Amino acid sequence: MCHAVMAESFIEVNWPAPKNIRAITTTRNGGQSLAPFDSLNLGDHVGDNPDCVAANRQRLIEAALMPAEPLWLKQTHSTAVIHSSQWQQNIEADAIISNSINQVCAVMTADCLPLLITDKSGSQVAAIHAGWRGLQAGIIENTLARFGVAGSEILAWMGPAIGPKAFEVGPEVKAAFLAIDPAAESAFIASHSDRYLADIYMLARQRLSAQGVTAIYGGDFCTYSENERFFSYRHEGVTGRMATLIWIEAE
Repeated sequence: MCHAVMAESFIEVNWPAPKNIRAITTTRNGGQSLAPFDSLNLGDHVGDNPDCVAANRQRLIEAALMPAEPLWLKQTHSTAVIHSSQWQQNIEADAIISNSINQVCAVMTADCLPLLITDKSGSQVAAIHAGWRGLQAGIIENTLARFGVAGSEILAWMGPAIGPKAFEVGPEVKAAFLAIDPAAESAFIASHSDRYLADIYMLARQRLSAQGVTAIYGGDFCTYSENERFFSYRHEGVTGRMATLIWIEAE
């Protein structure tokens, strides 16, 4: 059983991308799923009614005037990057790149960081799922390597993720990041006991900057504290998934 709710279902990405680049991120509102997946759940792997998920995906396609069905990934917190030409149903990857018109690259999140990139010429795009494991292990670096252009030619946008006041982690997470880059120290603030508050936005900025990317936008959301607007796995446990999507439109 599903129900219908009309509300703001997606946000247009605010960044100075070329005019042929379209990018959006969804909210939890405006869909048909019932609690605890209410209401615009786009994840078909979280226990929601499949008919509701299918209806929500179709509603998003229509509302956002998408040129095609998004290329959904089976995300596993890996560093695997695929090109859209390699896509097939249930392919396991955590980033997808395209240089073709009307191929909608997508990642799903509910606290992890969704990251979109394009080059300044608008010739290629990518959507990245950057949970802390993938971020630490190099999902950003792998994606940029596949892009094959200088960091100075890249625009990046960080979508809704758990904010720095809510993302508590253990010492093993901090140690994993410091093992790669000592500068990551500044992204961790002691919380209580041996716990830390981690700033996933700062960690992503550091990794992007190290690759020469300076045009970095977004990063001002908190899925955990903005729970009426976004799904948060940490806040709810059983919950839905948002999507962050990017594609190249015909000029």
